[in-house]
Amino acid sequence: MTELLTKETFLKKVFNYEENKEWKFEGDKPCIIDFYADWCGPCKMVAPILEELSEEYAGKVDIYKVDTEVEQELSAAFGIRSIPSMLFCPMGEQPQMAQGALPKHNLEEVIKDVLKIEK
Repeated sequence: MTELLTKETFLKKVFNYEENKEWKFEGDKPCIIDFYADWCGPCKMVAPILEELSEEYAGKVDIYKVDTEVEQELSAAFGIRSIPSMLFCPMGEQPQMAQGALPKHNLEEVIKDVLKIEK
């Protein structure tokens, strides 16, 4: 199940950008963060795919969502200009951002290549 993050939970589970200038991932497994809004059509297309992936990769990858309308400071901190935008956070490496509604096979490739996770 995907989990909705607030700024407070984001700082604890992903990256405390208020304390750290350099990227320091707080998670215990790789994650995907979906920056979305309720009014966004492409975001609605991606949502069920992310739910599927959260089940298929349960225990291997955390999948989070950030509502850009509610968490405007968080969106600004990551320079989110278009949605959906996804932040892929591997363990021990820099995160990578992708924009647009990616199809499931593309997301699976990113999980394998960027997050280094096999199904």
